[in-house]
Amino acid sequence: MSQYVFGVDIGGTTVKLGLFDVTGGLLDKWEIPTRTEDSGSKILPDIAESIKAKIDEKKIAKEEVKGVGVGAPGPIDSAGVVHKAVNLGWETFSIKETLEELLHMPVMAGNDANVAALGEMWKGGGQGSNDLIVVTLGTGVGGGIIIDGKVLTGATGAGGEIGHIHVQDGETEACGCGNKGCLEQYASATGITRLANKKLRESDKNSVLRQGEVSAKTVFDAVKEKDELAIEVAEEFGKYLGDALAVIASVVNPEAIVIGGGVSKAGEILLNYIRPNYEKNVFHGSRNAKFALATLGNDAGIYGAAKLVLDLK
Repeated sequence: MSQYVFGVDIGGTTVKLGLFDVTGGLLDKWEIPTRTEDSGSKILPDIAESIKAKIDEKKIAKEEVKGVGVGAPGPIDSAGVVHKAVNLGWETFSIKETLEELLHMPVMAGNDANVAALGEMWKGGGQGSNDLIVVTLGTGVGGGIIIDGKVLTGATGAGGEIGHIHVQDGETEACGCGNKGCLEQYASATGITRLANKKLRESDKNSVLRQGEVSAKTVFDAVKEKDELAIEVAEEFGKYLGDALAVIASVVNPEAIVIGGGVSKAGEILLNYIRPNYEKNVFHGSRNAKFALATLGNDAGIYGAAKLVLDLK
């Protein structure tokens, strides 16, 4: 009878790993470096060695492990095939099959943002909802859409790429994806900083933001101090994100919308700028979606990865 499951979250600099019981209790978590040299060929063997070492350390019998779930950056389809992960140096190959050969146990894999969304649904800010949108506001804008408890992956694993919805015509700077006018350019931490710097250049209003380094954190700290220019930046950010979420909601009709990532550390005040724009533009059938902040932080990925395996019949 399986009693354990491993959750793995592969990032550009570190791999987070967690050992869970089958009810979702986190028993242990640790990190190893992500070795991206040689086209990322060492990443999965390193993960396999680390898991084997943990099994030995905890004196777990192999048959007690239900499997290993993996979240990684890049489009990953429902068969566990990654379709190029630039940050890791990976081309197209099967994460599932490669890791199964190394570990001789079941493996499931998904896009890191989708997997984190699953974690938030299961044990985080989205608990109690089976239909939700999870948005992670960090260096970029990541997202995951969950319908009836299952991640929406799409044909090549590129479902839920909320950050790359086109929200602005006439943008001259390119997004990291190569397109122009993506949500990520206005609603990520770097996007908020960009909006603030533009506002500072174009306005002669006094603002505490003129006194030091501008970041998403300093913008929302200034909003809390009722800084007029910072409030204008927050309103602009909220319009971009609220409008985009209204579009998505009119397609997927979520019960809940969970906001996570580093920017969400600003707290409830963030929702005050997103929700009104959402409610103004969304189709009435989705107007009552509840907004919540993510609660799992950097652990969302390992929780969601574990859940991928536990959902295996």
